[in-house]
Amino acid sequence: MTPRAADRARYDRATAHLDAPVAIVDLEAFDANADDLVRRAGGKPVRVASKSVRCRALLERVLAREGFAGIMSFTLDESLWLARAGFEDVLLAYPSADRTGFGELARDPKLAAAVTVMVDDVAQLDLIDASRAGGTEEVRVCLELDTALSLLGGRIRVGALRSPLREPAQLAELARSVVRRPGFRLVGIMAYEGHVAGVGDAIAGRPLRSRAIRLMQAAARRELAERRAAVVRAVRAVAPDLEFVNGGGTGSVQHTAAEDAVTEIAAGSGLFVPRLFDNYTSFNGRPAALFAQPVVRRPGVGVVTVLGGGYPASGAAGPDRLPVPYLPEGLTYDPQEGPGEVQTPLLGSPADDLRIGDKVWFRHAKAGELCERFESLRLVEGDRITATVPTYRGEGQTFL
Repeated sequence: MTPRAADRARYDRATAHLDAPVAIVDLEAFDANADDLVRRAGGKPVRVASKSVRCRALLERVLAREGFAGIMSFTLDESLWLARAGFEDVLLAYPSADRTGFGELARDPKLAAAVTVMVDDVAQLDLIDASRAGGTEEVRVCLELDTALSLLGGRIRVGALRSPLREPAQLAELARSVVRRPGFRLVGIMAYEGHVAGVGDAIAGRPLRSRAIRLMQAAARRELAERRAAVVRAVRAVAPDLEFVNGGGTGSVQHTAAEDAVTEIAAGSGLFVPRLFDNYTSFNGRPAALFAQPVVRRPGVGVVTVLGGGYPASGAAGPDRLPVPYLPEGLTYDPQEGPGEVQTPLLGSPADDLRIGDKVWFRHAKAGELCERFESLRLVEGDRITATVPTYRGEGQTFL
């Protein structure tokens, strides 16, 4: 029996009493992935990206492990919810226009001490001030650095369109605006190199493209390491008590951790290891989160149809944003239909061994987005479910 076939047998036994659809997290794989992130971070703490987990119980589990410290959140509403739940170090990774949330933050000492907000423009400081509604608590602020690789004098840009702050002087100027402004405290710098951390460099069947990506990423790492160090020096000259410099992501942990200027690493997808993280030379994770759909039809030889399953991920539309049939091995989508909202035909010889009611296990494309589809995750150890925990959705929270 192959390792994947053994996993299928375990998951089927663990969920035999449950009807599909059902989502699971294999805790042995989850914990092994957590250990690998810590190993690659080389002694620097790993801040958990909550958007890649979206389950409080699993956030608590990983933060209880040595080597992890703090959460990187994705909305202000989520940040406040986590802080109210007892998480004491929450870094909001994106600027917010949540006036109600800023008012609550500025009025509550516990929340103000736990949550750090992201800023890359003076106008965001203005919005926060206008939202205080009488609140006088000091707001903790982090500045974001644009990490994109710029080539040919700026005519070519490789990287996400995030912060407008690129050069040391720009960040130092905004830092001065923060430290001069009553009611704010500058505590950190963040720089997410998504074109390195979030782009696989070993694409199956595409050796030339893979080599081009590796060359690009090597150049991007060199350029960013030099520029990030200069930015940190410039900002520390303004704010010597800076608490942290956050960088990286699942695909770049060891590279970013090697920079002296970086004090902590962000990662989250490496805990679940969805399909978008299969194509990396820098690490090999174990798929920990999967979902199953039930076989409901057998239209013909070599074909079964499962209920639903069309769970596309965010980002530029393409085949890599789709979930993939994983267990049993050898099933593929019907190219005329693909994964559908209410039904998904699957082709291949393994279909002939599946019966009505059997489960087909899928891997999703982007880590935490699976939890937007399910109210709970079944935690599997060996061939048993040892706990059922709510996702954000299961707790009634849909932050975006």
